Amino acid sequence: MFDFLTLDDVEVKGKSVFLRVDINSPLDPASKRILDAARIRATEATLKDLKEAKVVLGAHQSRPGKYDFTNLEAHTRVLQMYHNGRVKFVEDIDGPKAQEAIKAMKAGEILVLNNMRMHKDENLDAPPEKLAETGLVKTLAPYFDLCVNDAFAAAHRGSASLTAFGEVMPMVAGRLMERELTALNKVIYKPARPTVYLLGGAKVDDRIPVINRVLKDKIADHILIGGLIRDSFHMAGGAMPERYAALKPEDKKLVDAAGEILKKYKKHIELPVDVALDTKGGRIEVLTSQITDETNIYDIGLNTVAQFSKHIREAGTVVAEGPLGMFERRSFDVGTKELLRVMAEAPGYTVVGGGHMGGLASMLGIDEKMKHVSTGGGAMLSLLAGEELPVIEAMARAKKRWG
Repeated sequence: MFDFLTLDDVEVKGKSVFLRVDINSPLDPASKRILDAARIRATEATLKDLKEAKVVLGAHQSRPGKYDFTNLEAHTRVLQMYHNGRVKFVEDIDGPKAQEAIKAMKAGEILVLNNMRMHKDENLDAPPEKLAETGLVKTLAPYFDLCVNDAFAAAHRGSASLTAFGEVMPMVAGRLMERELTALNKVIYKPARPTVYLLGGAKVDDRIPVINRVLKDKIADHILIGGLIRDSFHMAGGAMPERYAALKPEDKKLVDAAGEILKKYKKHIELPVDVALDTKGGRIEVLTSQITDETNIYDIGLNTVAQFSKHIREAGTVVAEGPLGMFERRSFDVGTKELLRVMAEAPGYTVVGGGHMGGLASMLGIDEKMKHVSTGGGAMLSLLAGEELPVIEAMARAKKRWG
């Protein structure tokens, strides 16, 4: 079980709080305008509970060298829309400007520091106890009574602002972090049965460890597979031999890993019985037995949608991560959208991974019908795969240290 303190365990009125969030947002390449403010809006529950504190908000946007590596001025403007101008931005992190702005704060105000990854110490790779000795932490820590960590989507990162403040002051989970970890505690450690995992997407290397772990530890009862990872499992079953022969060595290893999973857990794995192809711009459905080396698959077929839907309706727990087909094209978004709609009406405990699936659920207006929609696809997959995440470890350590 994930073990951590929450805002219910501390008094925040009148306190100075360092709030670490993940509001990393997609930006328009030309204008740098924020295209989706979902992660910024997701901070609202925590900021509401901190309304009587002085809140210094730390966050990042992208990483050095990328086109969307910018300051957080635009993010601050979005936050200002929700907080009646009580939010200020300082183009500094731990220098004189930031320190003066922090000193001048009053209870109820929010100060957004600049992109944390613009500080050299934030890009160091070291254990939290070493990062606690960096200039970034040593300079800022004396200004705070408490660290609130709400950056679930970055929980698999180990940078100074994410893990090191818990070494020198109490660190508790914000409301978003608490919600994410409570949901994952439920699906990993106390899932209602039967438990169904609906896995799609393109990154086979991310999904194979998840499938291995949830089947080995008997967390999942059924794995329903779509997306590009479906190709790896079909090849592992003997389909498309020429395509397999042409794969790079690292991709062959993934197909071989899928083959090992099929040998051990075949009765728990459900592959599509039919698929949709792109033929002269139109959707044509064929049985998977008709797949050839030249076949380009763009979606699961309607028979598979019906088969997967039955599992979802009968499930006690459903975890979905990754689209089932090329959802960007209207004719090939059928599988993903239909199964999300089925999840929205299903009686079980339904969890949708961040990224494309969460965005589609929101676009369809059914996200609130899910029991939980995660903000972090990568962090969620890492936890489902049984990996130890630096931020989760840091919060557990902080609980032991500060109680």
